[in-house]
Amino acid sequence: MPRSVPAPTLESAGIFHRAYLLVTLGACALVFLAAFESLAVTTIMPVVSRELDGASLYALAFAGPLATGVIGMVAAGNWSDRRGPVGPLYASVAMFVLGLLIAGTAAVMPALVAGRLVQGLGGGAMTVALYVVIARVYPPELHPKIFAAFSAAWVIPSLVGPFAAGLVAQWLSWHWVFLGVVGLVVPALLMIVPALRGLHGTQGGVPAGAAPEGMSTPGPRKSSGSGRLAWAALAALAVLGLNLSAGLPVAGGIVAVAAVVVALIAVRPLVPRGTLTARRGLPSVILTRGLASAAFFGAEVYLPYLLVERYDFSPTLAGLTLTGGAVAWAAGSAVQGRLGPRLDHRRAVRIGAALVLGAVVLVLVTTVLSWPAAVVIIAWVFAGAGMGLMYARLSVMTLALSSRENEGFNSSAMSISDSLGGALSLATTGIIFAAFPTSAASFSGVFALTALIGVAAVAVAPRVAGRR
Repeated sequence: MPRSVPAPTLESAGIFHRAYLLVTLGACALVFLAAFESLAVTTIMPVVSRELDGASLYALAFAGPLATGVIGMVAAGNWSDRRGPVGPLYASVAMFVLGLLIAGTAAVMPALVAGRLVQGLGGGAMTVALYVVIARVYPPELHPKIFAAFSAAWVIPSLVGPFAAGLVAQWLSWHWVFLGVVGLVVPALLMIVPALRGLHGTQGGVPAGAAPEGMSTPGPRKSSGSGRLAWAALAALAVLGLNLSAGLPVAGGIVAVAAVVVALIAVRPLVPRGTLTARRGLPSVILTRGLASAAFFGAEVYLPYLLVERYDFSPTLAGLTLTGGAVAWAAGSAVQGRLGPRLDHRRAVRIGAALVLGAVVLVLVTTVLSWPAAVVIIAWVFAGAGMGLMYARLSVMTLALSSRENEGFNSSAMSISDSLGGALSLATTGIIFAAFPTSAASFSGVFALTALIGVAAVAVAPRVAGRR
């Protein structure tokens, strides 16, 4: 099937070549707006909760979009494999905009949460649809560079998003943090439209990229589209149950364990065979993505808290730790994009996983031994660099190990692993943090758990490729 844009010679082509310029700008803009919205909501939610008297639904406003996002990912993956990515992309952007409109016009907290749920559904589907568009439009040689651009599009909002959202909420209203994004989403989508012509259907499973020898490419499990949606809904409910279990004083522990078990059972039909057992090749690529997200994000959310609580940092100064990690993530992603095939995928993933583990261990040791706060700040720069190195390469490997028949399924599996890994880790660390009587023990428990997850990521990372 011919590409929707003319393919220039690979030596001269880049993601900003005139053949790819509009789709690159449009796709990165959509990623940027989704990231900005996520970070902006974190900034304004205390104001929203106070104004709408919604303290009881505060946690659900964050956990809900993660849960519905899993359903959106599966739906977009199924649809993309059947009909191509065009329909799923249009529908997901429409759902994302609808969620923004509902939340932006909300007068009561339940309405805002409903908007966030719709927004999460559209955002999850949009991520998968964009991945399939990337697989169809760009040659494999450009995949590291476009995913590096996606990483930068995620990082930039972490530098400007919270501040910009605070200014909008202060000068205008928090409603415009949602409504203002609507006017930017449509132009971003319009830039992609020319590249979408001719991307319907799978064309008999023409490979998206040649899989290296020894790398397994298991297809999706034998289950119907509706069956996968049912499993996705069950996984979403398990994530919500785990988040809410901390509020149950007696049965909370039982509910938490049950939620984790249900989530693991529900995710099996949504990922390639052998993912939970770390089979070599694509299953380990998907698993490594989830473990890396769980280790990194599970620790990161507690770093500002640690610096404020133990080292008397101001919230603004403590937040600079996350900024340092975000900048290092962008730098690491840019480095892997420039190196291209000179840095093979397996080595990039192994180095990245080792950097994340080393950083989390340093944070744990600093917490236990009361080392200077500078150790934490420097460590997180290395953690961000590690994520930048391996995150984009895991995306590239997922597409390289996919055919046009299962690009949607595999892209949704990667996104689900990413989302569920982070969500389960955040919920579990929240339970651990609340379980200890002192803050020192609580922080140590959180970082010990994320260090163990990091060990698992390092152990699985070499299995992303076959034996040499």
